[in-house]
Amino acid sequence: MTEPRSTATDDILARRASALADDDGFFDDADRFDGDQLDREERTALRRVSGLSTELEDITEVEYRQLRLERVVLAAVWSEGTAQDAENSMRELAALAETAGSEVLAGVLQRRQRPDPGTYLGSGKALELRDIVIAEGADTVVCDTELAPSQRRALEDVVKVKVIDRTALILDIFAQHAKSKEGKAQVELAQLQYLLPRLRGWGESMSRQAGGQAAGGQGMGSRGPGETKIELDRRRINSRIAKLRRELSSMKTHRDTRRGARDAHGVPAVVIAGYTNAGKSTLLNRLTHAGVLVDNQLFATLDTTVRRAETPEGRDFTLADTVGFVRALPHQLVEAFRSTLEEVADADLLLHVVDGSHPDPEGQISAVRAVLADVDATDVKEVVVINKADLADPEVVDRLLRHERHSIAVSARTGLGVDALRELISVELPQPDIEVDVVLPYDRGDLVSRIYEEADILGEDHLAEGTRVRAKVMGDLAAELAPFAAKTA
Repeated sequence: MTEPRSTATDDILARRASALADDDGFFDDADRFDGDQLDREERTALRRVSGLSTELEDITEVEYRQLRLERVVLAAVWSEGTAQDAENSMRELAALAETAGSEVLAGVLQRRQRPDPGTYLGSGKALELRDIVIAEGADTVVCDTELAPSQRRALEDVVKVKVIDRTALILDIFAQHAKSKEGKAQVELAQLQYLLPRLRGWGESMSRQAGGQAAGGQGMGSRGPGETKIELDRRRINSRIAKLRRELSSMKTHRDTRRGARDAHGVPAVVIAGYTNAGKSTLLNRLTHAGVLVDNQLFATLDTTVRRAETPEGRDFTLADTVGFVRALPHQLVEAFRSTLEEVADADLLLHVVDGSHPDPEGQISAVRAVLADVDATDVKEVVVINKADLADPEVVDRLLRHERHSIAVSARTGLGVDALRELISVELPQPDIEVDVVLPYDRGDLVSRIYEEADILGEDHLAEGTRVRAKVMGDLAAELAPFAAKTA
């Protein structure tokens, strides 16, 4: 059954993307940790102009047009799960569309066993959707799944406006928000992988194959290169994909080199991961004063940020923020960002940030863990950080704390529970456990300095031949100190 104007859908779709509150009152203290937020000013300096029609006269051009989302109607099929799950997914789709710069006008949610293989909704419901599009004055339909190329084309033939699926919408948001060279290359790779099987031409104008006078009766002057324009496009896209993969492989080598330098000095690595808009960047700013962009949007920040931090005891560690996750994250993005997500697999500790005020926090946790399993990061020690505890229902927070064994409730915006989180990080980081007793010559002050930075000092004496130190150290430092082991009487 199609529900063009149900109360639940109206409530979902009536929301509009809102900027963060003004810098006063409640947020004064938090803004000190978020920094100047110059990236936010740059991002909002150029806005999309509403009211410019993008209705397609020839809808076959859709794959070759830049996504321009303005006035959209959402469409979803509820084929499994509960009604609440379907509404949460629709609510998330509305937020994604708003983040991309569009105005959500209405939405339809159809209950059926499986999506129609032809038009996704079925021919009759597609006609009803067309009537809603006309009544609302919409120029785009956004579907809450990844459509097959044939489904997308058939639905466009019925509704007569551009049809965008969930994957294309997320890719568009990523393209808007990527800033670093690596981030842009990852997004372009994902876009090309998505586009490749969806190429189609403008009728006969794309069919330029001609093999001589006998081929099609065209006669002299019609001999072409022997392949169609669409085949040339596929070849160029494949060449570009290969080049991007080589560039990303080179960037991964540089990242591995930097990570290896940190490992050589015994600096533990902590990674922040979690659902998009759960507050990862705010938490990073709170812990390190990094000044990373904070905005009330999905996928506001995409580029990995690594900062130095200290435990309450003064022990150094690195804290890295990663790209946010979402339900049904396009597999093209997972593959393109795989090298970045490997930061999680190589970490000593994972801070899994969850939005405690979200209607379905358990669903967020499951979605994030599914992506982490794809990049072989399930063996990393995990601490579930239930963020936005100041806004969340206390019963929901208590339920999550009981269900997740290693968990803590915080508010990165107000600072509630952050000190306790620092203490927990200190406890959960790998601890020096190899006891050594060494005599270091006075000209090896570098090793003495490393012991003070990385080890737990048990005792120290100054002898004629050098400094005698008893300490608990990590394995790599123990190997370097082995030649200086103190002689037992």
